[in-house]
Amino acid sequence: MQRSVPDEATIVACLQQDNASAEKAMSWVIDAYGRSLYSSIKRWTNSGELTNDILQDVFVLVWRHRLSFKGNSSFFSWLYRIAYNETLQTLKKEKKQFSKSLDESFVALNNSAQQQQQIDLSPEEISNLLLEAISTLPEKQRLVFEMKYFEEMKYEDIAAVTGGSVGGLKANYFHATQKIEQYLLSKLNH
Repeated sequence: MQRSVPDEATIVACLQQDNASAEKAMSWVIDAYGRSLYSSIKRWTNSGELTNDILQDVFVLVWRHRLSFKGNSSFFSWLYRIAYNETLQTLKKEKKQFSKSLDESFVALNNSAQQQQQIDLSPEEISNLLLEAISTLPEKQRLVFEMKYFEEMKYEDIAAVTGGSVGGLKANYFHATQKIEQYLLSKLNH
């Protein structure tokens, strides 16, 4: 049976109270945000085991720093930034590269190519081709693209997570989509 989770404001208020209230609020954080954070971390690492370790570390960091949340951004943005930073640190330690898994719906970016020619590829082949395209992007463009496209985050929230400017993030996203489309067109035209 799934527990009822209160709204974000209630969670934050309880997190900043005595330990008993904070512990209850932490269980709400895990229930409300755990699945979303897990999905994001998993896409960044492409490793279930590493994802579990990072997510556990994220929740430990949230607990330790729960009193430092000032409400300058949404609570989820704050959590996401912790997850993002912890993942980067872990990957640097592990000396691994980001790897992305892709949704077949991403094919919409390649509409112009589909209109120009009939694509005779299986969904798996299309997914693999798109994965290749994403992997060619510079790291910052890959991260911005993922947060905007997969997480459907607003540029302001991405800026809160990455520390970048909204204008710079829009440029990164635009250039990422252009590079992906060019890559796909070059592969599909051969």
